[in-house]
Amino acid sequence: MSVQDVIERIAASYSVSSQKALAEALDVPANNISSWIQRESVPYKAVVKCALDTGADLHWLVEGEFANAKLTDKPAPKGKALYNEILSTGGRPVLRRILDAYGFQMQKDLGDLLDISSGTISTWVRREFFPGDVVVTCALDTGVSLNWLATGKGEMYPAASTSAVQHEAALSIPKYRHESGELKEAGMWLLDRSLAPSSVDSLNFIEGLNAGWLVDTSAQKIGNGRWFIRIDDVLDVFDVVRLPGGKVRLTNHSADFECNVTEIEPFGVVIFTLEKHV
Repeated sequence: MSVQDVIERIAASYSVSSQKALAEALDVPANNISSWIQRESVPYKAVVKCALDTGADLHWLVEGEFANAKLTDKPAPKGKALYNEILSTGGRPVLRRILDAYGFQMQKDLGDLLDISSGTISTWVRREFFPGDVVVTCALDTGVSLNWLATGKGEMYPAASTSAVQHEAALSIPKYRHESGELKEAGMWLLDRSLAPSSVDSLNFIEGLNAGWLVDTSAQKIGNGRWFIRIDDVLDVFDVVRLPGGKVRLTNHSADFECNVTEIEPFGVVIFTLEKHV
């Protein structure tokens, strides 16, 4: 784990953006924070104190993964008090929550996704700026709670999401992001049962930059159609045509070639594709 990330999540929970303010919140000397980072030593006592003080989820504080970011019964502020609270959580704390919502480790990943320069993102941190347009985009894009993104309070996912998963008309299946030839876990995805095949145990939803695919990983005998295929440990989606002699033609947006069927490894067949038109 990254000690820097742990400290950033603690700071995000306290809604502070400087080491001095964080040290005051944790009631420790100011130089302790930089010392933890230099020694790469996880401040577990600080983690526990933060969880008790703010209601932040311990698993999220340490690992960056969680079901709920916070569980608190404190009355929510309204009006000007809410506005001031949102502005006070700008800069690194809100950036930390945005990165965790998308499952990113690097600012560059966020910049590449939203076509925002690294300099702009660095300016948010330096000026403790609250990027409201990006916060709203992230909430709509990932399904996380707007309240949690903006203030660090409440549950990461709205309670409605839990009830929706349990609704008999919907299936909850694993969701992954396709990034640089690899799959990264991205929570769950809801699928209307009317769109699902008879067997649902091996279904996955894979999200790309401009498209998403419902994939049945139980299919392993390659035939004509659209498939996720691994070539030299790199996973990508191809339209496949079987050819005589044990050969196949693979085509996608950046490649068109023939090879032996034994040279490729099927991951699963695409049942349907969702494409973004922007």
